[in-house]
Amino acid sequence: MAQISGAVDLSQLAQTTAQPTGSFVTEVTEESFEATLRKSLQHAVVIEFYSSKAPESTAMGETLSSLANNAGGSWLLARMNVDTSPQIVQALQIRAVPMVVGVISGQLVPLWQGSMPKEEAEKVIAELLKMAAGNGILGKAEPQTRADEPADEGTTQGEEPEEDPRYVGAYEAMAREDYATAEAEFSRLLTETPGDGLAKIGKAQAGLLMRVSGLDPKKVMEEADGKQPSLEAILAAADIAVALGDAEKGFLLLTTAITEHTGDDREKLRLRILELFDTQDPADKVVLSARRNLSTALF
Repeated sequence: MAQISGAVDLSQLAQTTAQPTGSFVTEVTEESFEATLRKSLQHAVVIEFYSSKAPESTAMGETLSSLANNAGGSWLLARMNVDTSPQIVQALQIRAVPMVVGVISGQLVPLWQGSMPKEEAEKVIAELLKMAAGNGILGKAEPQTRADEPADEGTTQGEEPEEDPRYVGAYEAMAREDYATAEAEFSRLLTETPGDGLAKIGKAQAGLLMRVSGLDPKKVMEEADGKQPSLEAILAAADIAVALGDAEKGFLLLTTAITEHTGDDREKLRLRILELFDTQDPADKVVLSARRNLSTALF
């Protein structure tokens, strides 16, 4: 798996303009195990190996299900009953349950074994999402069932629906860190469907990934914190801040700089903050606040 220097966290960038409703929890069998692993080429997957015979499994399953549904598709929880999956148990040498592993680009990432408090589990999964985003895995899981829709005929409840083929090329490009191709794919989708919110965010994410890849976050932030930082240092620092999950800081850097610059430099700052807005959920309170601050800075 490719490594991104500087531990740039882009896990919070995979937010769509409309939050889907439904469950992001699915049951996995030995037959569907490989297909579930392939989903990790688009979004992070967490697999919980459990047993109805293990009391701890019930509580852990409830905790993980709650976290997965609250995440709104940032990752998919796949639950696998070890009592009916002897081949997987043997292949992975599972000796005790519950056991929880992450999956990124088809590769298993051990997370923990046994019980874990909800707050700690959430932190561990946040690190998994950070790892996924650093490898260009920024997609959203499809809800397994929607609150307002019955399951399609022939589809088992909890079974993940088919992936949307329109996004396959873009997601595959992101997975292999070919961000230029991913951006071009998302741009093509926007040309075909101008109102495609997912494509709009995908394009913005790909652009951000291109800009931050190879940057040293510590060095960039030190340059921006200097007495007279250059325009490029400010722009790079804002990108890094958003990439590290601190969108509020990134937006503040840009709105503050807008009040201190004029002419072409001011316009570059304005355009960059608009680009970064596109990487976030437009209804997020941080984005709404930053838009108000931008208006004040401009006028």
